[in-house]
Amino acid sequence: MATNKLALIRYKTIDNCLRNRFRKWTLDDLIEKVADALYEYEGISTGISKRTIQGDIQMMRSDRLGYNAPIIVTDRKFYSYEDEQYSITNSPINDADMDKMKEIVALLKQFNGFNYFDEMSGMIARLENNLYKSSGKTKNYIQFESNTQLKGIEHLTPLYQAILNQTPLLIEYRSFRAKESRQDIYHPYLLKEYRNRWFLITKPKKGTTLVTLALDRIEAFYTLSKDLYIPYEGVDFERYFEDAIGVTKTRKDRAHRVILQFDPYNGPYVKTKPLHSSQQILSEDEKGLLIRIDVVLNFELEREILGFGENVKVLAPKMLARTIKRRLEKANLRYEP
Repeated sequence: MATNKLALIRYKTIDNCLRNRFRKWTLDDLIEKVADALYEYEGISTGISKRTIQGDIQMMRSDRLGYNAPIIVTDRKFYSYEDEQYSITNSPINDADMDKMKEIVALLKQFNGFNYFDEMSGMIARLENNLYKSSGKTKNYIQFESNTQLKGIEHLTPLYQAILNQTPLLIEYRSFRAKESRQDIYHPYLLKEYRNRWFLITKPKKGTTLVTLALDRIEAFYTLSKDLYIPYEGVDFERYFEDAIGVTKTRKDRAHRVILQFDPYNGPYVKTKPLHSSQQILSEDEKGLLIRIDVVLNFELEREILGFGENVKVLAPKMLARTIKRRLEKANLRYEP
């Protein structure tokens, strides 16, 4: 039995509630949350009946959809998952839903080639490959960049929903330098991917500037009342990051004219795979390739340059050249006896 759209919204909403163990959930609480979700996603304002939610809970508990959700009731009132790590998103997709997804992918393929679908080509190929690989009917014919040990990917969908629905979050976060995690309230604005890692661009409740949180450093997060949400009123994010490589940037950062000289061996590579959309070729001869990019000076830029090792030289700005030289000298010291 294929799951219809409204039922899936209800199951996902109940799942999100029961995963939030910072709160106890009564049946009335679940009804309220599901009604809110149906209004947000589908514009349905008639609410939802108690009988429907009770039926949804029974369906989630059963194996008809493959969920077998360990939903328990404590004190004859509060609903929760007996297994704290459980989520229906970890359950396998049944055959009927798999067939429906294949139909959707087939439909999307018909639009491939249209200008407004250009950016979806890779996603469609990835979907089709994963669907057929999951069904066991074909081998894996496309290998996308991935990191099976990368944490935080499971946060993508609920974080996206929080941004879409303008919902503030209580995030438990532990930075690389911190020994323990800390909790703060954030207003989420954007999800951004860089080098197969995902980041959340957000503003803390007590701060005035944007901060970037790595999803693999988020240990847990919980939705708060939408009434507390503060919308972002700064520059459009399409323009905010247009002068940056990566995700590290503040509102005060301004682009610098960066001049790089590549040796003849790496020049063709940089021509066919520009370092940034602003890249301009200043000259090309037997000495190599000279380019200009207009970007902010950040950690990701330094790492990009250092990745070329001895095959590139920074000509401008001077402070970036000194930084790269200093880092290369420190690297060289590691190899000295």
